[in-house]
Amino acid sequence: MSENFPTPPFPNQPQPIPGYSDAMDPVPDYGEDSYEGSGKLKDKKAIITGGDSGIGRAVALAYAREGADVLISYLSEDEDAAETKRLVEAAGRKCLLLGGDISRAQHCRDIVSKAVDVFGRIDILVNNAAHQNSFDSIEEIPDEEWELTLATNLSAMFYLTKAAVPHMAPGSAIINTASVNADTPSPQLLAYATTKGAIQNFGGGLAQLLASKGIRVNTVAPGPVWTPLIPSTLPPEKVSQFGKQVPMGRPAQPRELAPAYVMLACDDASYISGATIAVTGGKPVI
Repeated sequence: MSENFPTPPFPNQPQPIPGYSDAMDPVPDYGEDSYEGSGKLKDKKAIITGGDSGIGRAVALAYAREGADVLISYLSEDEDAAETKRLVEAAGRKCLLLGGDISRAQHCRDIVSKAVDVFGRIDILVNNAAHQNSFDSIEEIPDEEWELTLATNLSAMFYLTKAAVPHMAPGSAIINTASVNADTPSPQLLAYATTKGAIQNFGGGLAQLLASKGIRVNTVAPGPVWTPLIPSTLPPEKVSQFGKQVPMGRPAQPRELAPAYVMLACDDASYISGATIAVTGGKPVI
């Protein structure tokens, strides 16, 4: 199957952070021509952070084709967010867009408030948005960069979850995006990898804390995924060979992550909570 997907080397393609999907070569595959829904999330209401591109867009598309309405939270990538909205609405579902900085607690509360005002409830919360940057030494990492990474990747999950839980009924699901960096941290991504390890711990504790409410909490730990974060945050030599290090010899396309998020969100996963699902192209996470 891997021969049907792009493999390294990839062309030099630097971008400013946070990166834009259409400027990538190859353009990521979000499942536009391949994902077929089967009603697994019929009439569910979901929030997806970082839903403008990357894994978030693929999840939004899959959720819509499975029957869910979605609110997409994003930073500032208006054109990418508009494309996600187009894909969701083409599937016959509602899509709300809300740009802004989730490192701010009030913005996280605003996301939840907008979803509740329009949808009336929250069935699925996908804490997916992340910030990363690459540095060769700890001395190079500005204090502000460390604080931004922790605030965006970790604190935002707390703010969003705290605000969302009162509007989630038994049977609801929270899905957090961690990374293979939680188990095998990249030294050049020190701050990012630190947050991803903490996210796994957050999910494990939260699953126990919310079990009595009937709310499930799980984590997805992706390996290398071809998203705008890659050309906008990694040096060109790493972009060129991105994904080559895993047994499958290539990065995942975003659409290859979406089925894990669908499975964890649907009622079929009623006894799965506190789990981490590794989607790593053959790299063991044990």
